[in-house]
Amino acid sequence: MGFAAGGSKGVKNEINVTPLVDVVLVLLIIFMVITPMLQRGKAVNLPKASTEEKEEGKQADPVVVSITPDKKVWVESDECDQGCLEASVQKELAKMPGRRILLKGDDTLTVGDVRKVMARLREAGAKGVNLGIEELKK
Repeated sequence: MGFAAGGSKGVKNEINVTPLVDVVLVLLIIFMVITPMLQRGKAVNLPKASTEEKEEGKQADPVVVSITPDKKVWVESDECDQGCLEASVQKELAKMPGRRILLKGDDTLTVGDVRKVMARLREAGAKGVNLGIEELKK
């Protein structure tokens, strides 16, 4: 705070930016903490492709199944082994029948690795499996 010398006892017309800076820093910290929590599934490098397919209407959130480069399978944020995948997907589909499956496979995987997981998802009762891609910039 600055003190004025002399006898002027009027209102100061200077802007105090300290409260503004405090609020902005708190918001920055909140966004830094919340942003990593917004990603669903396991982080993988998706293959790049161009797509013309448009979604028809708003559908329920899909069940996110991720395959990491070391061929581990994750349902949302839970790691699954051979028997766990079918049980986890069946449990999720029992909550909301007709829910879509989003399969995110790392771009270093072979087609055979992804097809094995797709077959297991079909055995678990998935009606359709959507593949996650990173869209090419035109």
